[in-house]
Amino acid sequence: MKIQTTRVIVLCVLGMGLMTVPLGCRDHATSHGVAKAVKYICPMHPTVVSDRPGECPICGMDLVQAEQASTASESGPPAGQVPGLVAIAITPEARQRMGLALETIGVRPLVRTLRTSARIVTDETRQARVTTKVEGWVESLAVGFIGQVVRKGDPLLTIYSPDLLSAQEEFLIAVKAKAMATNGGGDALLAAARRRLQLWDITEEQIALLEKRGEPVKAMTLTAPTSGRVTEKNVLAGQKIMPGESLLVVSDFSTVWGEADVYESDLPFVHEGMPLEISLPFWQGKIFNGTISFVAPTLDPVSRTVKARLVIPNPELLLKPEMYAEARLSYSLGERLAIPEAAVMRTGEHSYTFREGADGALHPVEVGLGARVEGFYEVLSGLKVGDRVVTAANFLVDSESSMRAALESVSRK
Repeated sequence: MKIQTTRVIVLCVLGMGLMTVPLGCRDHATSHGVAKAVKYICPMHPTVVSDRPGECPICGMDLVQAEQASTASESGPPAGQVPGLVAIAITPEARQRMGLALETIGVRPLVRTLRTSARIVTDETRQARVTTKVEGWVESLAVGFIGQVVRKGDPLLTIYSPDLLSAQEEFLIAVKAKAMATNGGGDALLAAARRRLQLWDITEEQIALLEKRGEPVKAMTLTAPTSGRVTEKNVLAGQKIMPGESLLVVSDFSTVWGEADVYESDLPFVHEGMPLEISLPFWQGKIFNGTISFVAPTLDPVSRTVKARLVIPNPELLLKPEMYAEARLSYSLGERLAIPEAAVMRTGEHSYTFREGADGALHPVEVGLGARVEGFYEVLSGLKVGDRVVTAANFLVDSESSMRAALESVSRK
């Protein structure tokens, strides 16, 4: 029986334009007892198929039998094999044309840097609210406006209170009673009167002055409990005040907090005591150092972030509440085996790279990856120190490996 010979044109695209490759006859009559024709393919370009030996019109490599190519591609170790890919051999000339580059991986120090936004807020532990425990009237006010600087112990306002005046008189009576007693009596009465004044926030200095003067003071003075600036003012001279009413708030800005948003993926690297740097977008070159003092136990369901509290010394008072800054947090992972990010190919299920084998072929190897740090991935499995991996033209290599695997699958069928 005479076999009809046909000519088939295959279009090959590999960054070199379109090229036509003649293919020899293909026998579809094996079912009639005719032997199947031997096929020759290019190891580099499996789409180039011929019925006779020769050279590849694309890369110039010698064509090999399809069975030999399949055997050669399976010479690599099966461990770590990536489904749908096979090892491929590429000549030096072809590598140069492709721009293929390799790099030897090794152990390197990995320092992960997290960047996030931070909002400057007041340190709540450095705020003091000024209140009174007695009912009365404001006689005079030493604080004139919000933002005024006060120091600890400075007078803030004076209060006239009938209850406070009565307590002073009781204390003076107790002092006189003790002085007149000849058998040591009056101690309990004096102690009770003193304790009553103390519970109304009268200081020891004020009590000593009262005892020295021997007469009650009409208006008692409230002093600043801490140094800082007045950030709230809810009182005026002559105003009647009630016990527990908030009169003033004094805030110390020598140390401030920052509220930073930390994404879920960064949480394994964030912990209390971690150092950080704060910078302002409009203040180039100015760096503020601080630490993380608290990481919130809950996640914001909208932004998918966790709030971290930053403690930042602010001796020059340059950081103001409600400012926005950039926070940089650095965390050392130590010395780890690392692979360049450019060498990694990722799919939905696999992360792999092309490693150069002892035979010079490029073998797809599945790798386990850890943290991503400044252009590198931590290698957990699949590679070892000294392995050479492809860092450029990965997609071309991946495409050729995938086409080869597909062609061999068809040939085996």
